[in-house]
Amino acid sequence: MTEHAVQLPLPGFEAARGRWRADYDRQIGHDTVVRNRSGIEIKPLYTSEDWSSERYMDALGFPGQLPLTRGIYPTMHRGRTWSQRQLIGLGTPADYNARLKTILAHGGTAGSLIPCNSVYRGFDGDEVDPLLLGTCGAVVNTIDDMATCYRDIPIDRFSTALNDPSPFTLLALLLAVAKRRGIPWSKITGTSNQSDYLSHFVANHMFFRLALPGARRLLVDHIAFANVHLPGWNPLSIVGQHMQQGGATPAEAMGLTLSTAIQYAEDCRARGMDPDRFLPRFTFFFDISISFFEEIAKFRAGRRIWQRIVRERFGASDPKAMRFKFHAQTSGVDLTRQQPLNNISRVAVQAMAGIFGGLQSLHTDAHDEVLSVPAEDAARIAVSTQNILKEEAHLTDVIDPLGGSYYVETLTDQMEATIVAVIDRIDAAGGMYAAAEAGLVQHMIGESALAFQDKVERGQETVVGVNRYQIPDADEAPRQALSPPPADVIEAQLQALERYKAERSQAAVARALDDLARAAASETENVYAKVVDAADAGVTHGEICGCLRRELGDGQPLIVA
Repeated sequence: MTEHAVQLPLPGFEAARGRWRADYDRQIGHDTVVRNRSGIEIKPLYTSEDWSSERYMDALGFPGQLPLTRGIYPTMHRGRTWSQRQLIGLGTPADYNARLKTILAHGGTAGSLIPCNSVYRGFDGDEVDPLLLGTCGAVVNTIDDMATCYRDIPIDRFSTALNDPSPFTLLALLLAVAKRRGIPWSKITGTSNQSDYLSHFVANHMFFRLALPGARRLLVDHIAFANVHLPGWNPLSIVGQHMQQGGATPAEAMGLTLSTAIQYAEDCRARGMDPDRFLPRFTFFFDISISFFEEIAKFRAGRRIWQRIVRERFGASDPKAMRFKFHAQTSGVDLTRQQPLNNISRVAVQAMAGIFGGLQSLHTDAHDEVLSVPAEDAARIAVSTQNILKEEAHLTDVIDPLGGSYYVETLTDQMEATIVAVIDRIDAAGGMYAAAEAGLVQHMIGESALAFQDKVERGQETVVGVNRYQIPDADEAPRQALSPPPADVIEAQLQALERYKAERSQAAVARALDDLARAAASETENVYAKVVDAADAGVTHGEICGCLRRELGDGQPLIVA
């Protein structure tokens, strides 16, 4: 068969387009300007004049090859599907263990431990009101707690994400459990999923435990420790989710996330680390809003930008360093308390956007997460949603199935330009650390949040059941929120903590805390190595956090008016 070059524009193209435009204008009447959440104007139709396949090799290429727009691996989901990593946080460690086993039995393939809010704030269970314990996550304070969380779970063959802000005590406790079981640390795989202190400082204040300079040092020490001792562990997850759920547009969230990654890479390089060694273990964590095509374009553009940053800014040459590996979670902000069963549809749409965007790991929210920690049947539906999309809808059959779409490629280019503009703005402010410290990032997010809320209140953005298609409260089905843990269960957990503290070696605990304080006061010691030693000596989560707050300063987020 003889191939002929396609001559553009195609014969008859202009005349046909003119007829369509005339028919469109006549039928639609007054056409309003449509913009996506990132402010990009969306046209009613896209053609080869918007995006030409002549740019294919520069803008798309092939999966696993630069510019990585179509995916970071040659086979993508056709060869290996995403990890089904459901976030689980529930009551006591025994509760977590039971729920984890249920999730795995229903198709989950990896874990993600959500601790209690008391843990996030850096305290042990005996330092807070017992009524607060276990209501939003598992109470994990000790080695024994962590051992119970992963009872009967082969942690040397199971990837786990630990939602573990600085100073990363949960990982230290997991390593102590591995040591008890005789498991080499080289076999421990997973991610320090809440290691991004800048996202906490900007948009998730509960997680911000240590003052900025101390948090900065702990993160670099954590990365340096993992590079030496934990070859299968990702010590850094740069979190765009917090900023997007805080109000940033999808493009802003991606730009701010990449700026944060640049900051951390600069900090690691300043410590003398090799980009080709530490960048392969950088991972990302994003929110997936219900703005379907915008989210797909966001991820494709982010992947393309990141490989360019890695090559041009940091001079990395290892292809693994250029991979934009990301976990994504369907957006809880888009879910509604009104008519909560509608959230099942929202989650399915969001999950599809993440899959078409080329994610490596996915959490699908349960429809009742706006009410409480998910009930077991709701969590099962969330896992089944992924199985349906993967196995019934066959979304894994084709790699980057929307690649080449005039609309998707044009939107990807526009999102890229918008994202780069955000990065340039942060660079001009001195980088992400300086921009966050000065409040610039918080102002950006706040302005976008107010603008979107104004659209909802004006009815310019529809939220089904909230500002349109409402039903009377009396007609809604009863909302079944998960009950808090029984008081006697929490009391038993606190008694176990009391026994743990009484029965451990007090001398070993005192020595470990002294070593930790000395390391924090020094300029050369790796503080995270002493966190690991302290956990192994029996020091609790709250005691480690308390020691470092005293030495490095308490986390005080910037409040921007």
